[in-house]
Amino acid sequence: MAATPFHATAAELLVCLPGPGGERFASALERGSLTVEIYAPHGNDPQRPHTRDEIYVVVRGSARFVCDGARRPVGPGDVLFIPAGLPHRFEEFGDDLVVWGIFFPSSVTAEGF
Repeated sequence: MAATPFHATAAELLVCLPGPGGERFASALERGSLTVEIYAPHGNDPQRPHTRDEIYVVVRGSARFVCDGARRPVGPGDVLFIPAGLPHRFEEFGDDLVVWGIFFPSSVTAEGF
């Protein structure tokens, strides 16, 4: 059986944010161990290390991305890889910051990227 195609836009998901409990993210797709979310941190970014590897793709806005003590500026089109368990967050961002977060099981090391 062929897989069903899937399509979601950031704009469609952003109308769900913030969520009823103040959630800063909305799930777009969950399939097996893959999760795709839209993330809009507004105000601060209280993230804790995740149990799966993660890729961020910056949709709009700019920020300083802090990962394991290193800081770098990020903006639209940037792609970030964060290995599972590594502390990370966005800083110095406005209310326009929107990123796709893609979570998947750890199968490669950060050195492989």
